Amino acid sequence: MAFEMDKFRLDGKVAFVTGAVHGIGYEIASALAKAGAKIVFNGLKKDPVEQAQQSYRDAGFDARGYVCDVTDEEAVQEMVKQVKEEVGPIDIVVNNAGIIKRIPMIEMSAEDFRQVIDVDLTGPFIVSKAVIPDMIKNGGGKIINICSMMSELGRETVCAYAAAKGGLKMLTKNIASEYGEYNIQCNGIGPGYIATPQTAPLREKQEDGSRHPFDQFIIAKTPAARWGETEDLAGAAVFLSSKASNFVNGHILYVDGGILAYIGKQP
Repeated sequence: MAFEMDKFRLDGKVAFVTGAVHGIGYEIASALAKAGAKIVFNGLKKDPVEQAQQSYRDAGFDARGYVCDVTDEEAVQEMVKQVKEEVGPIDIVVNNAGIIKRIPMIEMSAEDFRQVIDVDLTGPFIVSKAVIPDMIKNGGGKIINICSMMSELGRETVCAYAAAKGGLKMLTKNIASEYGEYNIQCNGIGPGYIATPQTAPLREKQEDGSRHPFDQFIIAKTPAARWGETEDLAGAAVFLSSKASNFVNGHILYVDGGILAYIGKQP
């Protein structure tokens, strides 16, 4: 049977992207909308959610935002119920919401460590748990967890983030293992270093015209010799959300310009 490009289309699907008020989440949600999905997203505060909803609609996308904390299980369950009533049952989830705290391990409090784990690992567990029952009833669904190169590598000052993202990789594999028989595919996307407003200070030219030291480090470690752009994640997100990936399960797709394949330039 010939492959059909329509398998990449998401027409009629409801896609919930957590934390999609800006940055990577916004780009992924926009890509899913371009493929035909109705977008649902959340944020912690009313004003950013309303601003993002207007941005989506100005771009011609069918999107609805909700104020919800993904670490609050009761609130997430209520939101998923509300989405089902107002938009429809959720077919696709992208667990994108996350935080990072760059603190040396011996200086990091257990409270800070737990907060990162709560948002970056427990949040995806709570959201996935909330949507899986309807996915089973409806004959399948897609769950995409936004992992990280820190799902594979360690680095100074990010012990909590690396622990959370390593755990998220294994949560991804376990959801695939536990619910694959219900036609639920759970995969991850592992972004490399992406050019966003948050990373802009690390890419600014120095007074002498040279690259920022961290910028030099990333370029030297990346075979593509550049930072990623948020749109570099769009194709992976659409693929893993679509019928084209129906036999891909428990996989982490690293969109990193080749960093994980590369030992780095010889000094």
